[in-house]
Amino acid sequence: MTCQPPIHRLPFLVPALLLAACSGSPEGGTNVATNKVAAVSPSAVAIVKDATGKSIGEAQFTEENGGIAVAVSASGLTPGVHGTHIHMTGKCDGPDFKTAGGHWNPTSHQHGFENPQGSHKGDLPNMEVAADGIGTVRFSIPGATIKDGEGALLDADGAAIVIHAGPDDMKSDPAGNSGDRVACGIILGG
Repeated sequence: MTCQPPIHRLPFLVPALLLAACSGSPEGGTNVATNKVAAVSPSAVAIVKDATGKSIGEAQFTEENGGIAVAVSASGLTPGVHGTHIHMTGKCDGPDFKTAGGHWNPTSHQHGFENPQGSHKGDLPNMEVAADGIGTVRFSIPGATIKDGEGALLDADGAAIVIHAGPDDMKSDPAGNSGDRVACGIILGG
């Protein structure tokens, strides 16, 4: 007597084995070995679009280490330096994206990392865009939350990530003289 399953049952057996193998995933869910639910940090994402509505990138937001880790990547941009900010309203009506409002500023500070009175929570470093039109920026926003607490990123009217035509001078209030808004993405909670 053999222990091999009949060939006609293999298509049902393979997906079941794959599902069992993935159920202990570190991204969250129940770990079969310990029967404990893994903690998942609050997160959010934005699909960044240009003025024509074409998707050109993504921004990811994850709560960690007492703040929000931000990672933005985009392509199809003009090479050079671009101001990148989180804006206070979750609207991205093109072509100028002014519906995103001003910078996210729950602590009522002035603009810019060089401002001695503190910067907006929505102020991010400039994005360096290479000759191929691809740029990225990574940054942590200390003391910020995505959904919980006073001044959370995703409040009643949401938030957006905006990429500007020019560089942020890191000091001019209220927006760093970054020029026109060339791309925008509505931040959605995960």
